[in-house]
Amino acid sequence: MGAINDPFARCGVRAKTKLLLLGSPAFRPENLMNRVCSLNLEHVSPANFMRSEISRRRASASAEEAATLAAMRKWFFTRKPDAGFVLTDFPATLLQAKVFDEWLDARDECLDGVVAGPGSHESLVTHYHQLGLLREIEELAA
Repeated sequence: MGAINDPFARCGVRAKTKLLLLGSPAFRPENLMNRVCSLNLEHVSPANFMRSEISRRRASASAEEAATLAAMRKWFFTRKPDAGFVLTDFPATLLQAKVFDEWLDARDECLDGVVAGPGSHESLVTHYHQLGLLREIEELAA
């Protein structure tokens, strides 16, 4: 049995772990990233899906957010339900977080943890703290 603060303790099969990494990529401790990589989880970022859209200029921020949600929705609902993942750069807004929560509910899935580093939006940190999913970086990197 894993330690209480171990985000992988509840997962059973570690390949099913579902994590969100919020904030700047520079905060992510090497130990944490090595541990995540060793689990062979799918690493997903909206930037991966949006590369073809970079050359096009969106009319507004809401159009940009809609395109991000559409790309992430397509990924989420086409992956195997029991497949684990590590999401970075998504959700980036409270709206995206609430939509993502609805997607998880629709598939009867849940997150195993959320790591918020420097640069994380306060509204996202508060949201995931209230859900009891927020983990400390030091806990995960140990």
